[in-house]
Order: sequence, then structure tokens, then C-alpha cells
Amino acid sequence: MSKIWVKKPLSAYEADMKKSELKKVLGKWSLTAIGVGAIIGGGIFVLTGTGAYYHAGPALAISFIIAGIACVFAALCYAEFASIIPVEGSAYAYAYGTVGEIFAWAMGWCLILEYAMASMAVSVSWSGYFTKFLKIFGVHLPAYLTSDPSSYAGDGFSMNLPAFILVLLITALLVKGTKEAAGANNLIVLMKTSAVIFVIIAGVYIIFSNTDLYNAVDGVKNWKPFIPERVPIKNSEGEMVSAYGIKGIISGAAAIFFAYIGFDAVSTQAGEAINPKKDVPFAIIASLLICTALYICVSLVLTGMMHYTDFNPEGKYPDAIKAPVAYAFEIAGKHWASNVVTIAATVGLISVVMVMMMGQSRIFIGMAKDGLIPKFFGELHPKTKTPYKGIILLGIVVALIAAFTPISTLADMTSFGTLFAFTLVCIAVWVMRKKEPDLIRPFKVPAYKIVVALGVIINIYLIFNLSAHALELSAIWLFLGGLVYFLYGKSNSKLNNPEKYQND
Repeated sequence: MSKIWVKKPLSAYEADMKKSELKKVLGKWSLTAIGVGAIIGGGIFVLTGTGAYYHAGPALAISFIIAGIACVFAALCYAEFASIIPVEGSAYAYAYGTVGEIFAWAMGWCLILEYAMASMAVSVSWSGYFTKFLKIFGVHLPAYLTSDPSSYAGDGFSMNLPAFILVLLITALLVKGTKEAAGANNLIVLMKTSAVIFVIIAGVYIIFSNTDLYNAVDGVKNWKPFIPERVPIKNSEGEMVSAYGIKGIISGAAAIFFAYIGFDAVSTQAGEAINPKKDVPFAIIASLLICTALYICVSLVLTGMMHYTDFNPEGKYPDAIKAPVAYAFEIAGKHWASNVVTIAATVGLISVVMVMMMGQSRIFIGMAKDGLIPKFFGELHPKTKTPYKGIILLGIVVALIAAFTPISTLADMTSFGTLFAFTLVCIAVWVMRKKEPDLIRPFKVPAYKIVVALGVIINIYLIFNLSAHALELSAIWLFLGGLVYFLYGKSNSKLNNPEKYQND
């Protein structure tokens, strides 16, 4: 059993970097844009509605602050590792070089869950905005082509066709090349960041200029009470659960956590960074700080413009929860602003799916390179130097699941994978500091004992505040991961079976 704790030496990572055929095309601002491109998306344009109605009410802003604080601890730990081991594979690679193979496998398996589920969840979110976008031009898609089977009210076949098609188109773009994908991402990030700033400015103007929403004496009407009393409501799966209050704020932080995984995606691109030891830590921290501030502002504006109970999918505005920001402007009578948000979200969410799938494929490269999954996943295209086989297989799986699964289940499972990975990264920093105190660290976590302890405690606490259904599905995923490792990974690991790879 001791073999499952074998560590990959840092010298092996240095050799991997020298042999890597990935193109070094990403500077610090391109990396920051990748982080912002992943973070700004589902959290602002979609989860603000579900978080406000199902969990925290106007106090969703506090949920974003709590989730952001939890991310800061993890982000600092990611930044330290990225400066030491600047290779593709993200937290998987960090764990392999510090704690051991079984720990690294658990990390990689959770990252697969995180990125795949995030790609699916955001593509479903995009479908809601795309459907609204088409309505601007008088095009109405039938419900059976925009709904998964569990949310379709009619009889017979149904699927989320727009989500399915989007994933396949992004798969084709990613196969074409990283530089092309990054260029497209930079343009989209500029557009949607401008849209988010527009939402904040326009929303503030609507709130404070509308006497129905704001009174100089009483303040913003829809923010009262800011933390609603805990009451039972029907969740997205039709079960009666308790919402709001302090516990609702915490469960809201857990539920919207997947919106923060963009800085994690930055670390997966280290193998294509021009100066990874400096630029990756910078991009990780910069993208997180920028987006946390934007999230807090948008959640305050949204719950100020529209009462949190109006996001009820069985209430007066049943479609509001699918495209909350756009509907908030529409209900306020600003149809032109709603159209601007709809267009920006329709375009902007594309980059989130693209970055998630790009990050997932790089996890595959790292694991395949070490023999823990078939080398098929890490094979690069002779021209574009992208892991095209893994991307194509991933695209097909993501497209199919996104077409037939509700967003709430996808989002919660993404949050589990993210929180679990963050917890392991924090632990790995502590282990590395103890075992390798003299290692050169271009970036060091300040007060690492406090940061690690708080990171582990907060992330584990948020895990236990996810829905029971998501925890059950995630436990099944971890069990399957254990089977795959002991039936395939361990016996094909390059570190555990060097005799198999003598001629490689």
C-alpha cells in the first residue's frame, strides 16, 4: 500500500516542462482574462437568481463575500504551488509533487468533476439567455427543445438543444488551438465585463431614481428585511426545505461557490504561460479580487431592483430565475437594458464554457502523462498542439449530459468538486512547508498556518451545507474514482511501474 503514496519528484516536473510541446503563448493579462472569463458568467448572470430565491434573499451579497473569503485562502495556496510547479494539471500536479499519488488521484478526479459539471451547468445557463435572445427577434423555440426531461411540463421527448449545440461548437474551437481560443476569450471578456459594469451603474440609477424602489427615509424597499426570516420553501427538486436566515446565507455561499472557480482554471494553463512562475500567481489573485467585487455589487443591485421572492419559478415571473439580471431590467420597464444584458450574457457565457473545457483537457494531459489515465487523453494534434482526442471525447460527454440534466444538480456537484479540491490544496501547502522548508518559492503564502487552517475549515463547512442530493451523487463519484484508480491507475502509473515505460 505504501506505493500509493509515492511522490513525483520536482526534477520530473522540470523535465516535463522542457519536453512539453504545448505552445507558450499566454502572458499575465491573457491569463488574468482567462480567470475573469471563467469567473464572470454563471455566478452573475444565473446563480444570482437561484441564490437569492432558494437560499439567502437580499443577503446573497454576504454569501458572495463568504465564498470570496474562502476562495482567497485557496487562491493564495494555488499561487504558491503555481510558482513552484508551473505545469498543466493544476492542483493535481501540486498534490502529486507534495503528498503522493493517491492524494493526487483524488484531486484529479475531483477536478474532472468540477470542470465537467461547470461546463454543463454554464451551457444550460447559456441556453436560457440564448432563448431570451432569440425572442428579441420574435423567434420562439418550442419548450421541448429548450428543457431537460425533469423540467419539461409536457409529454414525450425533450432536450436542451441550444446547450448541446454550444458545447459541440466550443469543442471545435478548442481543437483548433489555444491561441485562437484565448484571443476569442479576451474579446468576450472585454464585452461581458463592460456589460457587468453597465448592470451595476444602470441598476443603481433605477433603484435610487424610482420612488417605488427607494425612499430617502426608508431606504431600498426590496432589501427589507436584508436577512429574511427562515421559512420553508419548495426547492428545485420539489422538496420542502428551509431557506433564508443565517443558515441560508451559508448554504447560499456553498451553492454559488462554483461561480468562483475561474482562478483555478488559470493554474491549468501554466504549461502554456510565457512566464508561469510570476504570471500565474498574479493572474490567480487579480482575477479573484476583480470578480469578487463585481459579484457583490451585482447581487446588491439585482435584489434591490427585484424582490427576491419574484424569482420563484412557480410565481408571477416563472422565467426570471433562468435569466435573472435581464428579467430584473425588463420588470423595471427598461426593455432596452434587458436586451443589452441578454446579448452580453449570451455572448459572455460562451467564454466560461470554453475556459472550463480548456482547463479540463489540461487536467487530462497531466494525468495521462503520468499513466493514471489512458495516454489517449493527452495526445496532441500534430499541427495545433492541442489534446484534440481528449477534447472531442469530453465535448461529446458534456454536450449529452447538459442536454438532459437540470442546472441545480450540476451546479451543486460543481461546488462539491471545487470545495474538495480547494481543501486538498490547502492541506498540500502545509505538508510541503513541513517536508520541503528550504524549497525556493517565488510566491509564498503569508502566515501560511492561519491561511491553511481557515481555508480547510471554511471549505469543509461549506461542503456540508450543499444539498443532500448533491452530496450523495458526489460520494458516488468519489467511490467510482477509487475503483478506477485501483483497477487501472495504480497498475499503469509511471512512478509505480517504471519497467512498463523504459522505452518511452
